[in-house]
Amino acid sequence: MSVSAHLEELKRKHEVLSKQVEDEQRAPGSSDFQIADLKKQKLRIKEEIERLSA
Repeated sequence: MSVSAHLEELKRKHEVLSKQVEDEQRAPGSSDFQIADLKKQKLRIKEEIERLSA
């Protein structure tokens, strides 16, 4: 997989996680632990995107 294709896949995953975080935050009775876990995953992907883009 080329670096650009890998970056695109990471960006897609980041967007999916963003949507999941929003959905969880709006859901009644959502788990703070689940939201925190999604945010951590999102941050790891963002850091990987920044590292590969540099």
